[in-house]
Amino acid sequence: MFYGRGIKLMNRSIDFGIINSHVKCMKTSIGDFTSEAIRLIKSIPKGKVATYGQIAYLTGLYPSVRQVVWILHSCSEKEGLPWHRVVNSKGTISLKPGKGYEKQLAMLKKEGVVLDERNRIDLERYLWEPDEDDII
Repeated sequence: MFYGRGIKLMNRSIDFGIINSHVKCMKTSIGDFTSEAIRLIKSIPKGKVATYGQIAYLTGLYPSVRQVVWILHSCSEKEGLPWHRVVNSKGTISLKPGKGYEKQLAMLKKEGVVLDERNRIDLERYLWEPDEDDII
């Protein structure tokens, strides 16, 4: 779960400035970043979500959250990405009503992801915490 600029992966809290030995942190070019982000997004299982920042961090090029947003915008259809499983660090859907919010909400609900009365996803429960073996 995100704690400010931190993240919880594999049941360990990580500050973005600290490298966790269990997570590959690699320096990549933009092309490699795109390929790695696509690979990670495809690995998010049904019933789980990841955050934009989490995907960026796992590629090794944080802070590149805006690049993750662009990849989802430009590659989701072509690459068959489960775009609906990526949310913001507050656990909310970033799309606005009438601009995809309803579709993302319906797709998440269909996979069993529940939002609370404030339209937030409980990241303690639904955040994808990948092991290296979980990533395609």
